[in-house]
Amino acid sequence: MRTIKVYHYDAFSHIPNMGNSAGVVLDGETLSDVDKQKIAEKVGFNETAFPLKSEIADLKIRFFTPGHEMNLCGHATMATLYALKTKGLLGDQTDLTIETKAGVLSIRLDSHLYKGIYITMQQAPPQFQEFNGSLEQLASVMGIQEEDIETNLPTLYGSTGIWTLLVPIKNLSAFKAMKPNNKYFPEVLKEMPKASVHPFCLETYDVYSHMHARHFSSPFSGTMEDPVTGTASGVMGAYYAKYINKEADSPLNLLIEQGHEMGRDGRIHVTVTTSNGQNEIAITGTAVLVKDFEVFI
Repeated sequence: MRTIKVYHYDAFSHIPNMGNSAGVVLDGETLSDVDKQKIAEKVGFNETAFPLKSEIADLKIRFFTPGHEMNLCGHATMATLYALKTKGLLGDQTDLTIETKAGVLSIRLDSHLYKGIYITMQQAPPQFQEFNGSLEQLASVMGIQEEDIETNLPTLYGSTGIWTLLVPIKNLSAFKAMKPNNKYFPEVLKEMPKASVHPFCLETYDVYSHMHARHFSSPFSGTMEDPVTGTASGVMGAYYAKYINKEADSPLNLLIEQGHEMGRDGRIHVTVTTSNGQNEIAITGTAVLVKDFEVFI
């Protein structure tokens, strides 16, 4: 039996037990993929991250849910970079690249005297794909009524590294009523049965926020709901620029709120920069160390 130290960070918040929890394992070079999956399962967070050496970037990060490996994870990236920076493992480096299964992405670290460390993470180029399923069935598996879905905006799949179904909702009140039945998602999401479901609306709790959201996990991931979701917030920014405010100046700066319904309020800054007719997406957030603990494999 092997003892593995795991660092618990909460991302997209500077307050412990808010935002989104991620595990970070710093000595993962000798761990097999099977080991990494076992550790993620025992940790039980939505994602556990393993920073590793890379031959094509400054470092590689691999991400595991309790059920499977992910190509990319925003909040676990924030946690990992925050851990490496605060532990002195990045030295004075403020600009770096990370190798992920969604590609090589750019990272910028900014240290503020009073606000702490903020990490800006490039997202993969935004992609969208039509959802041709039934809105009635979709509403049913989310635990809401079909009339809660805003049909003046498209319900479609989006990705800036991970595919999710973006579902526009009319009012904030519907979010409290949502009781998703994740195991039936694949029957409704026929085009992408392994995608997650990400309802959002333009009504917010925070007057400074532009969008509110929840994030319901794919049943294959081994989790039910993600409190504050980095990659999904990134593609929400791309959706906002493409479908909600096409005339917005570049760069477009958005504040996304998430986690209220889970008691884990968090914030993500999303920047949409238009270059040569293409939208480039970046997300910015921080993290906080909660504790470290051990798991045994």
